[in-house]
Amino acid sequence: MKRALLDKISARRARVGVVGLGYVGLPLLLTFGEAGFPVVGFDIDGSKIRVLESGESYIKHISGSRVSELNRSSKPRYTSNFTAATECDVLILCVPTPLDRHQQPDISFIVKTVESLLPHLREGQLLSLESTTYPGTTEEELRPRVESRGFVVGKNYFLAFSPERENPGDKDFNTGNIPKIVGGSTPECLEVAAALYGSIVTRAVTVSSTRVAEMAKLLENIYRAVNIGLVNEMKLVAERMGIDIWEVIDAAATKPFGFTPFYPGPGWGGHCIPIDPFYLTWKAREYDLHTRFIELAGEINNAMPAHVFERVTRALNERGIAASNATILVLGIAYKKNIDDMRESPAVKLMELIRASGARLTYHDPFVPAFPKMREHSFDLKSIPLDEGLSGSDCVILVTDHDIFDYADIQRRARLLVDTRGRYRGRFANVLSA
Repeated sequence: MKRALLDKISARRARVGVVGLGYVGLPLLLTFGEAGFPVVGFDIDGSKIRVLESGESYIKHISGSRVSELNRSSKPRYTSNFTAATECDVLILCVPTPLDRHQQPDISFIVKTVESLLPHLREGQLLSLESTTYPGTTEEELRPRVESRGFVVGKNYFLAFSPERENPGDKDFNTGNIPKIVGGSTPECLEVAAALYGSIVTRAVTVSSTRVAEMAKLLENIYRAVNIGLVNEMKLVAERMGIDIWEVIDAAATKPFGFTPFYPGPGWGGHCIPIDPFYLTWKAREYDLHTRFIELAGEINNAMPAHVFERVTRALNERGIAASNATILVLGIAYKKNIDDMRESPAVKLMELIRASGARLTYHDPFVPAFPKMREHSFDLKSIPLDEGLSGSDCVILVTDHDIFDYADIQRRARLLVDTRGRYRGRFANVLSA
């Protein structure tokens, strides 16, 4: 069966099913389809299926022309019906792995998806998990469920973990040119998975187990989380000392070895950095370990929106305006610039603090025309025109520094501008760093 699947992959006849068509799954589906594989896209959100069938994209940085061209050239199938899984030679899971309200891993999306697929699995398939999770998930959660159907992993069924490495909005790196880590449940599983991913990426990086692959993904994101926490703490110290942290970073970055620049901001955001470190923190408790470094970074990064709001409040008070009587414009609310992704955006926590203070809250973000429905946050707000926001606000807080903003014009027209991203390096009477 391994040989038959390898031959299908080599000939690009293997039908690839991608389950979960979000920021990770959709570009992966398009990449496989553009490489010549027949593809099936699964998502429980019927509205996504309809958009894709119409040849459009619901993700701003993914061009609708890619979808329409794929629809024209290879006629992919988009469906919410998991019975189509039987038709697939490969099933790749790209479903959310959030934290619950107690900061515990929530792998219910993985478990529910696998259990929904189970009745439709067949011999000779490869099942690959891409969702970021704690080491052991593939072997402890997926493998027993697959084997409950009577399959023998490595013989007549193949199981792998290959963590996603998407960077939404990145113009230089995409699904195809980012090296792909691949771990298999057995050597046979690894061989099949490496052949699959090696056919669409510039380099497949094989590792000895799914647990290594799972841990590697966590290390990548914990490295960033800890360094973001470090530079945010350095920012607080520099601010108190009257030192420009941006100048400090620029100076340190001239060292050609041993230093990688990270930049402070209003917190952390996105689907990975605020979430993934706590998957390892949770798993480490099974081994009687306390991941103090990781948790401290989380405390620092989670506290940054409150620091920004305190800075705003103090600046308003110095101008004789109480926060409760102020109109405050949040400029940019996506979690990073030039995309429409709101997941774990630090702007949301800041907006909640503003709302709780009694201030009138508005926002402007051309990438997010209306505040989306979120599980834990609710704002009945739409992006207002920038002219209206600048003329009617006592304070403008630059939270997400989209490149399309006219920063010189914003600086000239804002009464008080609080910059959390270091866009304004000069000394302006109406600009404060936070």
